Amino acid sequence: MLHRVIRHRLMKGAEVFTTSLFAELSPEELAVLERYMEPVTFAQGACIIEEGSSGDDCYLIDEGQVRLEVEQPEIDTDGVLGYLEPGMFLGELSLLDRMPRSASAYAHTDVEARRLPAIAIQSLCARHPHIGSTILWSLGRDAALKVRQSNARLAQYIFDHEVDLRVDLMVSRASAAQKEFESWSEARVDALLGAIAEAIADRAEELAEATVRETGIGYAPDKMVKNRFASLDVYHALAGKPASGPLESEEERSGVGVTEVASPAGVVFGLIPMTNPVSTIVFKALVALKGRNALIFSCHRSASWVGNRTGEIIRSVLRGHGAPADLLQWIRQRTSRKKTEMFMRHRGVSLILATGGVSMVKAAYGSGTPAIGVGPGNAPAWVCADADPDEAARLVVGSKRFDYGVICGSEHQLVVDATVREPFLAALQTCGAAVLTPEEVSRFTERAFDPKTRHLRREFVGQSAEHIARATGVEQRERPIRLLVAPVTLEAIEGPYGREKLAPVLSLFTVDGEEEGLAACKKILANEGLGHTAIIHTRSPKLVERFGSEILASRVLVNAGGSQGCIGIGNGLMPSLTLGCGTFGGTSTTDNVSYTHLLNIKRVVHPLSAPAPAS
Repeated sequence: MLHRVIRHRLMKGAEVFTTSLFAELSPEELAVLERYMEPVTFAQGACIIEEGSSGDDCYLIDEGQVRLEVEQPEIDTDGVLGYLEPGMFLGELSLLDRMPRSASAYAHTDVEARRLPAIAIQSLCARHPHIGSTILWSLGRDAALKVRQSNARLAQYIFDHEVDLRVDLMVSRASAAQKEFESWSEARVDALLGAIAEAIADRAEELAEATVRETGIGYAPDKMVKNRFASLDVYHALAGKPASGPLESEEERSGVGVTEVASPAGVVFGLIPMTNPVSTIVFKALVALKGRNALIFSCHRSASWVGNRTGEIIRSVLRGHGAPADLLQWIRQRTSRKKTEMFMRHRGVSLILATGGVSMVKAAYGSGTPAIGVGPGNAPAWVCADADPDEAARLVVGSKRFDYGVICGSEHQLVVDATVREPFLAALQTCGAAVLTPEEVSRFTERAFDPKTRHLRREFVGQSAEHIARATGVEQRERPIRLLVAPVTLEAIEGPYGREKLAPVLSLFTVDGEEEGLAACKKILANEGLGHTAIIHTRSPKLVERFGSEILASRVLVNAGGSQGCIGIGNGLMPSLTLGCGTFGGTSTTDNVSYTHLLNIKRVVHPLSAPAPAS
């Protein structure tokens, strides 16, 4: 059978990798080899080999695609290295060098393959030397070809700045569409934005459910709320605001002769995270179009279907309003870091809006194109001695449980004054939180965190508290568990408990007094959260003033929930799905980003009166 599979592969024009093995062996030898290879199948999404595991076997891929991926602690940073096709070997590097696997391999589609254990190769070398040596030579050749390909990609990345023709065409179309759109009146633009907002809001539930199905993270009813917020609330914050031509005159405000004139940025490239794909797409579309810009976006590969669907809905509205459809474009099929880099470095792209993992934000800032990026959140929530414990608990549970904790500005750590600790813990439990016992904390620590990355395991990101509780050995409570709270010592801030947790999971640190509480909040923010969000529960205006003055966060929320508060739900912040962290967090603004950041503001300066004649 193996020789028929091989013949089929070669007739289909399969990769060069295994050609030498097939050509070197006779049909009789292939029949012998077949007895040593175990047919295996993997369903789409299954892990075939795990990064760090021992390399005691390899696979020959018969059907399907295999995705190679390195583990990333950032959920919105894509760690894909490449894809393997039928006719290629998988796992031969570790089999040859006897070192742990350097990457994980997943079945990108359903996969049929043949497993060849190291012990089988040893047996073939002993019993059938020609077959054994041919296999080893082929494995080595396969590995060498992959290294050559990697070197070629690296050289292209470093030295070759040519742009793919398809990338160039998309940017050219976006630029032409933007020029056509630039002259639209404020009323016509606002009517278009209102129609886009309504179209997404009308499908908010459908898109929320599709997002959860595709990404596997989050809670659909809450994603529906975010989709409606990012469409309707963002639209209402933009409607009626001037975004083109002469703005308010400085002379009108202060008697000086300066008039501000707005011009579009041009073509904007937007990175879209898997945590909030639909809401981020519609938000970026609205703020870009408000400023008469075109938008090209790139979704995380795990949200490509729902990204395509959202894009098509918006484009249909553009066509219906007589706007150029190419004002909104996106990478419709599987993207790559290389293609993303092409867009970010393209001379026709004027600005990058980078919402996603730290690695991609850094790449945006390093592209040479002006960029507005976000930073990671690790928000402390300080429950002070004078806080209302019942109200604080209600807000914390309602916030951290929202969309299963995937908003990065949600609470990640509770800093609780010792004098209010017990009533606050009781209130948390009344609101549906499970406060872990010391024994449960021990089991949770072992099962919930990845020892290599010191972050919450990826399989728990955006999952329900009930699911995480069952998987980590937390006992069920009398009422459904909405949130998991792990009381730990202050020393644990240095470890995984002191890091961002995009799930309904909170650490709880007990502090003694104002000075220790403030110091703990500062230490938490310094642990990969500087510049994002911090929360304080207190009745003291003086303490709020001190917290706001000393804490290095761009959004300081008082007696509020972090998830809703940071993006501008229910308060005076600009509604936004892109939150700057300022120079505290290595980004270019502390603002909730909006259309004003996508404008070039010119200042026309003129004399207030005729200059005195020269004497």
